[in-house]
Amino acid sequence: MTNDTATHTLQMSRFLPATPDEVFDAYTDAEKQKIWFSILDTEPGIVEIEVDLRVGGQQTAAWGASRDELFRETQIFRVIDRPNRLVTTSTGSTPDGQTMTTEIEVTFAEQDGGTLMSVVQTGFPTAELRDYFSTYAWVGAFDRIEAYLTRE
Repeated sequence: MTNDTATHTLQMSRFLPATPDEVFDAYTDAEKQKIWFSILDTEPGIVEIEVDLRVGGQQTAAWGASRDELFRETQIFRVIDRPNRLVTTSTGSTPDGQTMTTEIEVTFAEQDGGTLMSVVQTGFPTAELRDYFSTYAWVGAFDRIEAYLTRE
């Protein structure tokens, strides 16, 4: 993991035990996302996701413990090179109304019988927000996707 403090860029990767096609689909398919978004939760929450997977299309997601505590994210698909690369513009908001827009590039590279999923996210307004995403948000997403891919 590398963090560029000058531009508040996040770069991180995780090896996942599945093919690039399987990882790409888990990351982009709404029904699969609805499963992995909450796969590690001890209490049921709200997960609503819609995906229009085409260049110019968008993914909308809302999740949280209750209707009053929803996080929201809209991603506009800029580049789709299935199953190798995905580039989006992401606008997210917290339950208290704070918003942030970033650019996200995700690559899916075959490696040792699995996939190296790598993320480069740019445009964080502060190093603190970037660090939160690198230590919590993306680690949680990787953990959940891996749990989804390895579930029995």
